[in-house]
Amino acid sequence: MNSSYNYSEIIIISNPDWLIAILGSQDQNSYLYESNFGIRIANRGETITISGDDESQVLLVKDLILKLVDLLERKISLKKMDIMTAIKMAQNGQLEYLVNIYEEIVGRAADGSAIRVKNFGQLEYVKAVAKHDVVFGIGPAGTGKTFLAVVMAVQALKEGRVKRIILTRPAVEAGENLGFLPGDLKEKVDPYLRPVYDALNTIYGNEHMNRLMERGIIEIAPLAYMRGRTLDDAFVILDEAQNTTIAQMKMFLTRLGFGSKMIINGDQTQIDLPKGVKSGLIDAEMKLRDIQRIRFVTFDEFDVVRHPVVADIIRAYSE
Repeated sequence: MNSSYNYSEIIIISNPDWLIAILGSQDQNSYLYESNFGIRIANRGETITISGDDESQVLLVKDLILKLVDLLERKISLKKMDIMTAIKMAQNGQLEYLVNIYEEIVGRAADGSAIRVKNFGQLEYVKAVAKHDVVFGIGPAGTGKTFLAVVMAVQALKEGRVKRIILTRPAVEAGENLGFLPGDLKEKVDPYLRPVYDALNTIYGNEHMNRLMERGIIEIAPLAYMRGRTLDDAFVILDEAQNTTIAQMKMFLTRLGFGSKMIINGDQTQIDLPKGVKSGLIDAEMKLRDIQRIRFVTFDEFDVVRHPVVADIIRAYSE
């Protein structure tokens, strides 16, 4: 331990497997704690020593590691992503909710494995959808908005709370100029809905997914095809909502029928509308935020569940 540090805390972990889970093989994870909190970690035997010049950061890392121990006691295996999630939540003042994340099972994949939320932002998102009929998920790519929305839609269908799932998005920027693309409607739209197909495939498997689509239980269509419809007993998801115009957003939202839920996802930093055209997503947030039955959930770079450098890239561009 470097004696020049002003503060230090000690944690005793007697289980060698837990030590490896927290610090990584050959202490590879120590760098993650040290670089994110400006502290120093030393490990000798069963003892982890956390040292630094900022007492609050030393105590925060101690609390973080104890929370990881709590997860291990609950027989939850830790991967590097889990360590990064804990670090991000600690930095964002949300560490107390870490255990809650692993208790929230949203659905199950085709192989039976549990699908859980991965951070506090996703936890808030899932809880919002459970309590509200219309939920907006706003934030950068890589936060899991589309995937979680599809998982929740499938779960609602399996439990009989809805009779069908409708997935839509504006295709080819906002103009939806599908006529210029080759192939039939499905072939025109498919490239723009790849993330949705990937999510459905994870949950159902390709064969079952195709059967449900053939029966009309799962419908995937461009936004233009929603006009004039009333969507009853459906779980409706609008993806890439930042590329809707104000008129398109109003049209979509007023399709909501009895027994239905709507999720509207978008990233306000990736608007592809023509210059001078206001995004329907930004307009909706301004006009609808105070309506009690509608909930807006905002994601940020802390909620990104891709490679850790993606969060840094998003932060750099936003600055």
